[in-house]
Amino acid sequence: MRIMGLDVGDRTIGVAVSDELGWTAQGIEVIRRTDWQADLRRLRQLSEQYRVSLIVVGYPLNMNGTAGPRADMAAEFAGRVREELGVPVRLWDERLTTMEAERMLIAADVSRAKRRKVIDKTAAVLILQNYLQAHSGPGSDKNR
Repeated sequence: MRIMGLDVGDRTIGVAVSDELGWTAQGIEVIRRTDWQADLRRLRQLSEQYRVSLIVVGYPLNMNGTAGPRADMAAEFAGRVREELGVPVRLWDERLTTMEAERMLIAADVSRAKRRKVIDKTAAVLILQNYLQAHSGPGSDKNR
């Protein structure tokens, strides 16, 4: 079973999935948001296609660790996904993830136009990879 990582924004949702062993994250898609039902339908399709057992949603805390409006939106989104898909959902601190994704893409000499198309997917990969690394190795909760 795989883990899905989501970078949720107002206009897009970056999606990444783990390999079956839970070691690496791969970006798979950027969902262009239209309405809740369409977003949910696509997330359900991807969840079933990749046999997802857990969804990790980026939780954009403020730099001082408090939850602001963006974090509240992510928590509400995570709760709705958990209810609708019946899959466990975890929030994962994603502070600076989008900035890190932007730096990585610039370092890889990706054009500005191309960066706009893949930034959310790249951020989802970073969210999921950070989660996977924190939950691997001795003493980790392998069942997540």
